[in-house]
Amino acid sequence: MTTIRHYRGLDISLLVYPHRTTQPGYGHNYEEGFDASIRISDPDSMTDNPRSRLFRVPGKRPFVNAGDARRASVAYAEMLIDTDGFDRAILESP
Repeated sequence: MTTIRHYRGLDISLLVYPHRTTQPGYGHNYEEGFDASIRISDPDSMTDNPRSRLFRVPGKRPFVNAGDARRASVAYAEMLIDTDGFDRAILESP
């Protein structure tokens, strides 16, 4: 599931997905928790190639539920933007 938020002039896509991949022929396995990543990008623009970077939300184990994963994603994205992204340097490759 993907949710797009806006923070300090940048778009944040919250990417939350089951910790274990779904096996063919089986339903989703939500009992093993969720992992999360974020994509930080320039706001929707008329350019063909807007700048963006993908970050995995750190954690020692999967999030218990999707809500926890989304909240951690927002907090992590805001922290990255506040420390490194105010001048959009966060969008440059390391």
